[in-house]
Amino acid sequence: MGGKQLGFSDYELTTAKKQTKREKFLAEMEAVVPWQALTALIEPHYPKASKKGGRPPYPLATMLRIHLLQQWYSLSDPAMEEALIEVPTMRRFAGIELISDRIPDETTILTFRHLLEKHKLGEQIFETVNTHLSERGMTMRQGTIVDATLIAAPSSTKNKEGKRDPEMHQTKKGNQWYFGMKVHAGVDKDSGLIHSVVVTAANVHDLIPAAELLYGEEEVVYGDAGYQGIANRPEMAGKTMEFRVAMRPGKRRALPDTPEGRLQDLIETAKAHIRSKGEHPFRVIKQQFGFQKTKLRGLAKNRCKINVLAALSNLFQARQQLLATA
Repeated sequence: MGGKQLGFSDYELTTAKKQTKREKFLAEMEAVVPWQALTALIEPHYPKASKKGGRPPYPLATMLRIHLLQQWYSLSDPAMEEALIEVPTMRRFAGIELISDRIPDETTILTFRHLLEKHKLGEQIFETVNTHLSERGMTMRQGTIVDATLIAAPSSTKNKEGKRDPEMHQTKKGNQWYFGMKVHAGVDKDSGLIHSVVVTAANVHDLIPAAELLYGEEEVVYGDAGYQGIANRPEMAGKTMEFRVAMRPGKRRALPDTPEGRLQDLIETAKAHIRSKGEHPFRVIKQQFGFQKTKLRGLAKNRCKINVLAALSNLFQARQQLLATA
């Protein structure tokens, strides 16, 4: 099994039958994920075969592919094991043959995730993917859109500890209360790709991690009304970029019906149009990849997951450019 080539895309693209959506998606991901760089990143931390004999570990390439399948299809560890048994397309993508190969069970899948969390490899996967994109001309240099989204966490206390996740918190948005965490992202205003990501409890104000979302060379920063006052933050002292933050909705509604008022409203519309690019990665993560509620407890585990999802979101959004240059 160790020496097998994982020729998923070749197989899928030459098969006579019509491709399913899943086959097309996985063939594209096969082509755009920097497999070699990611394997080299994880390999120093991955267990080696024991010289004393015993069952060898699964090939790293297979476990990495299974982990990415989990993110793309929002599958728990037991659901991922079942999918490998039941779905031939996923099995082929992972490089597993049902007859001759062992299928990793949910404990093996969990152990691999814990390996990534322990060594903070989620963050390094995100950096490796962004380096890969930068090397292919997808640099992020002129401006940043800062934005945040809420991810719900289970509020049930029906678990071993008998309580809600202590690292998640409650916050109010509009007239509704949410319990969970918040993902803050710095997104390139031109490409719509994420260049920085911070994970906090849901009750942390958007302004607090805002400086961490900037790479420091932006000429302009866009944000919604939640970022009002960003330029006056002490951590922004000495920064020369221009902040284009949305007007508060109430103030915008009160704009006078005069040439000046209409001009101001047009400026707000233009800012909102640019800002909408900052929401695209969140749409991919929540809608395309189905991550709307966390199954993991604690911010560290979720931070690892979010970094991997941010990397995969960037690859998904850039896939047409990457496929054109492949």
